[in-house]
Amino acid sequence: MFTGLIEDVGILRRFQRGGSLCQLTIATGLPVTSLRLGDSVAVNGACLTVVHVGSDEFTVDVSPETLERTVLAALQPGDRVNLERALRLGDRLGGHIVTGHVDAIATLRSRRTAGNAEVLDFALEAEALRYLVEKGSVAIDGISLTVNSVGADGFSVAIIPHTLEKTTLFAIRPGQKVNIETDILGKYVERLLQGRTDRNEGLSLDLLARNGFL
Repeated sequence: MFTGLIEDVGILRRFQRGGSLCQLTIATGLPVTSLRLGDSVAVNGACLTVVHVGSDEFTVDVSPETLERTVLAALQPGDRVNLERALRLGDRLGGHIVTGHVDAIATLRSRRTAGNAEVLDFALEAEALRYLVEKGSVAIDGISLTVNSVGADGFSVAIIPHTLEKTTLFAIRPGQKVNIETDILGKYVERLLQGRTDRNEGLSLDLLARNGFL
């Protein structure tokens, strides 16, 4: 479990792929002594398991499923990645609840300056877009952000200077793809509503309207 508050921007040193092996070795300014084998670290929003710790780097395994569903497969040595260690019980939840399980991949359509912020507009598939609401939360490459607006085929966020400076978003350009994790609360609500019945009828907008709720 994570919060979406990035602790460090690491540098990918090695991307080992071959046979059943796929590992990322990442240089970091985080105290590597705080990492143990088996710990979870979010790398660009994907929860990965630490399998080796060096003096100023660590290595994580990446499964074929993770490569297929995230943008990690496109990484090259020298690329910068957002890093966050797993949330500890009792830590402040400064962002929002982030699981490290990527739901979809979005593509940056445009970037513009608005006052002291940068507004980023992303294209996103409808399957994931339905979980986004204006002023709700979304994790972009592991970064907890507030949804600025939601359209028919995408959404936008406004990034303050501090977030730009402390994450990989400062360098993002139109056409670049990012990992998206939608708010897990919305997915649970949807699932629970699907399980509710009233005289064998599922809870729906029509049912609410007939009973005076809309």
